[in-house]
Amino acid sequence: MKTIALILFILTYVCLLIFSKYRAYIALGSAVIFVVLGLAGILPRIDVLAAIDWNVILMIAGTMGVVSLFIEAKMPSKLADILIEKTPNVKWAIIALALFSGIISAFIDNVATVLMVAPVALHISKKLNFSPVSSIIAISVSSNLQGAATLVGDTTSILLGGQAHMNFLDFFWFQGRPGIFWVVETGAVITIFVLLFLFKDHKQPIHSMERTVVTDYFPTILLVGIIVLLILASFIEDKPAITNGIICISLMVIGLIKKFIQTRDRRTFIDALKEIDYTTILLLAGLFVIISGIKEAGVIDDIGKLFVSASDNKFVIFTLITWASVLISAFIDNIPYVATMLPVTSAIAAALNIDPYILYFGLLVGATLGGNITPIGASANIAGIGILRKEGYEVSTREFMKISVPFTLVAVTSGYLLLWFIWA
Repeated sequence: MKTIALILFILTYVCLLIFSKYRAYIALGSAVIFVVLGLAGILPRIDVLAAIDWNVILMIAGTMGVVSLFIEAKMPSKLADILIEKTPNVKWAIIALALFSGIISAFIDNVATVLMVAPVALHISKKLNFSPVSSIIAISVSSNLQGAATLVGDTTSILLGGQAHMNFLDFFWFQGRPGIFWVVETGAVITIFVLLFLFKDHKQPIHSMERTVVTDYFPTILLVGIIVLLILASFIEDKPAITNGIICISLMVIGLIKKFIQTRDRRTFIDALKEIDYTTILLLAGLFVIISGIKEAGVIDDIGKLFVSASDNKFVIFTLITWASVLISAFIDNIPYVATMLPVTSAIAAALNIDPYILYFGLLVGATLGGNITPIGASANIAGIGILRKEGYEVSTREFMKISVPFTLVAVTSGYLLLWFIWA
């Protein structure tokens, strides 16, 4: 049973990496196979509705709708104009956008960040006539990096907070020592030098242009509202699992109703639905089912057990947890992996009679940043590539990894060393 699930999983991800144009169909096809084999008794049965993270799906759909109004109001174009005025060339414009997306994603979901910032990069690329591929990849990996910085930055951080009983402020200062926020931010600063090297040839000068006139500031208010409400929601205990998704969908509906009142055009709702990237949503839904399939088959549990039997040395275990998490999260969604590994990590710490937090933080850094290595390792990457696809750009795995691999290795290495120095 486990062997069949593992083989199917590996074949699926090989195809996802090779056939980039057909990722949604591959993921959905593999998900159907997992479900059919479950019904036939060959694999464990999968509850499809429970396997799909509807909070993520609703959040992506709602944010896409608000972002479409944001773009229509020409705010991204105005932000692009302001950035063009402040930066000397394309290289610094890309780096500024990457850092900006990182700062935002420390406080809201990474996918939402990409959906907000990517339109600015698109407008700059169109005005200066260069490909937006590199800049949007940089935005995606930077937003994913910062997701581990705070309790509300990523689902994996929320999982850690629940397991370790950590609140929002504990991520900044914990048990008399600097929290994981400063570890992540150190990595973010170091990655600036990586981006400077990767984009050293993007020296096209930027000239000031006449600023775009924004036609409606209400979509901007909605986007700010998403950020504020998602932060506030993080402090609510025992809230429904789809709270964040409901927030995003609700603000999208409010924006559409306001636009309909202004225009009296029924096509307002149809046009908004057309702006949602269903390819990305279907890809994510398929991946959720696939991960549930291998989890139910016990594959992820077996991965956790390997750590328990590997060594009784704290440094070796910390190293294995961090770097194995990087490798595993490059190919599977880090949410079920972290959810599975947190109790395993706690058990390892208890068996070795050591403080579990260094292992928790190593797990979080490795699993969160590891998703940056491949285009399908993190939802933010999938969303970024989906945006590029809508603009007519197909991104190969090789092209993505030219930026993601050096970026990730530098960020993880700095975090790994700093965590050991502070918490060992």
